[in-house]
Amino acid sequence: MEKILLIQTASIGDVILLTSLVEKLHHKFPDARLDLVVKAPNQALFANHPFINSLWVWDKHKDKYLNLFRIIKGVREQHYDVVLCVQRFFSSGLMCVLSGAKHKIGFDKSPLSFLFTKSKPHRIEKGIHEIDRNISLLEDIWCEKAPKPQLYPSREDYDKVSIYKGETFYTLSPCSLWETKTMQSDKWVELLSYMAEHTPEARVYLLGSKDNRAECEKMIELSGNKKAENLCGSLSLLESAALMRDAKMNYVCDSAPLHLCSAVDAPVTAIFCSTTPDFGFGPLSSNSLVIEAEPTPECKPCGLHGAKQCKTKTFACSRNIDMQKLFDRL
Repeated sequence: MEKILLIQTASIGDVILLTSLVEKLHHKFPDARLDLVVKAPNQALFANHPFINSLWVWDKHKDKYLNLFRIIKGVREQHYDVVLCVQRFFSSGLMCVLSGAKHKIGFDKSPLSFLFTKSKPHRIEKGIHEIDRNISLLEDIWCEKAPKPQLYPSREDYDKVSIYKGETFYTLSPCSLWETKTMQSDKWVELLSYMAEHTPEARVYLLGSKDNRAECEKMIELSGNKKAENLCGSLSLLESAALMRDAKMNYVCDSAPLHLCSAVDAPVTAIFCSTTPDFGFGPLSSNSLVIEAEPTPECKPCGLHGAKQCKTKTFACSRNIDMQKLFDRL
């Protein structure tokens, strides 16, 4: 157990939750070298991570498969003792199988699991969080309760966002790659308008990528909230986490900002529309609350990631959100 490689080339939220496994491995094997395979640009999450030795970054946007086999070649040259494949895609399974490691461990849902040294059941059911699924890969090595995920913003990250912390403030992260995962924009506007009236002294920062900037700008304009500021595209992931840590409350949907909050123990109100926390991706902050539509629509959940568009055209999982529950979290 001198050299360990973890493979997780999925989305930002999945990579953040992987850090729970990193914490566990480090505290069990403090002298082991921990390396990680992620896709670009998720390597930015580990810019200051004290336990990760090296990052293999898979660029999927250009020469995807050439870059994949470059990584596999480099991994083989490292002679890892253990490779833990957290993801269930063919490509990540191929990295694991061709790694040359003595122990190749992954989930049974991987299409190449029959070539692993050990494969573990991957169960999506109520009561099992994603961090618990990941920690189950260690069952034959050493396994106890999974710790919370952890990110490590630098002093520079905290310094950059300190200018936003002079007053009481909240953050809103209203956007998602999956349309049905987030509340419809008019309800976010309603929340912003309520905040303008009932917490007029507080700043409100809208967070997201540069692609979300126009949508969030429109929400601010419609709400009339003069204390709201659009920071979409202005902060890195670690800078966003550094800001969210000290917010009075962070409002998020089932997407990456939710897991940023978990990784810095920031207060969070998580709005689950088309998905459900029963899938194992709920908040882990000590001050957290999940809010869902009441009554639950018969079509919810409509998939592990929700759907790109509402199949019933009603979007009841958003329309039936009780806004008073969001207001109460202020």
